[in-house]
Amino acid sequence: MTLADKFNALVITETGDKEFVRSVETRTIDDLPEGDVVVQVLFSSLNYKDVLSATGNRGVTRNYPHTPGIDAAGIVAESTDEAFTPGDNVIVTSYDLGMNTSGGFGQYIRVPSGWVVPQPEDLTAAEAMIYGTAGFTAAMSVWELVESGITPEAGAILVSGATGGVGSIAVSILSKLGYSVTAVNGVMDETDYLKRIGAQEVISIEDATDTSGRPLLKAQWAGAIDTVGGDILATTIKSTGPWGTVTCCGNVASPDLPLNVYPFILRGVQLIGIDSQNCPMPKRTKIWEKIASDWKIDWLEKITTEAPFAELNGKIDLMLQGQHVGRTIIKMTG
Repeated sequence: MTLADKFNALVITETGDKEFVRSVETRTIDDLPEGDVVVQVLFSSLNYKDVLSATGNRGVTRNYPHTPGIDAAGIVAESTDEAFTPGDNVIVTSYDLGMNTSGGFGQYIRVPSGWVVPQPEDLTAAEAMIYGTAGFTAAMSVWELVESGITPEAGAILVSGATGGVGSIAVSILSKLGYSVTAVNGVMDETDYLKRIGAQEVISIEDATDTSGRPLLKAQWAGAIDTVGGDILATTIKSTGPWGTVTCCGNVASPDLPLNVYPFILRGVQLIGIDSQNCPMPKRTKIWEKIASDWKIDWLEKITTEAPFAELNGKIDLMLQGQHVGRTIIKMTG
């Protein structure tokens, strides 16, 4: 395929009064960072980390002007690595994409070949972005539950932050695999949505949070996928039954964990951290193959909104206002 002379990208610029402005600007391939593989981005997706980058969060992006977008799926346009040839369908998520490396909210990216995953045959670019980093993180979490021996017969699995991207896909995959899922509702009541994607039971944030200070609570869960941290994660761990597994992948509620050691030494509960950003490539490839086959969700459209690139700014605003549910993918072409 032929490289475009120019392309469009969402660029975040810091103004003199420390405000950050979003605008669509024209870029060239020479504006992109060094790398082995140039990819024409067909689809990207919107994640909370993208919103942080788009609003000037220095913990995510150090230097501006910058193009966010931690997810990209598209076609190889150029490669200096023989592992990839022009026309290959590929996925790029995690690593430094969209953080300090120009990301998927541009119509082209250039990245190291070690970041690039061949797109599984049974997955389209749009489907890959419905999963994206959020879906890959959810699948990693499910992987750890399965690998630790938590079976559907073991009991209910709790998913916190269940209306978000990671939570929605975690609920969906677990349900497809036959697990009984209890979902923690968000600030807005999305009970109907959560049941449509496979939750057997829905509980409120208040019901999922115990601040009594008790070291252990009644055992309710065989395992859990936590996406929020803080008091909910602490309550979840204290409520997990003997030899249960809890995965942790987020801190939107709090990075703190008010907890003692009793769940670990009296019940054998294990807490597994999920780092999708630096997941080794052999494991990353296996999980993407699972996503494209045994774990592929049958109801992707129920958790997805597709928007053109021209509407990206508005979708960022919705997420900032806490009005975002499920997954939003951005069509970068056309």
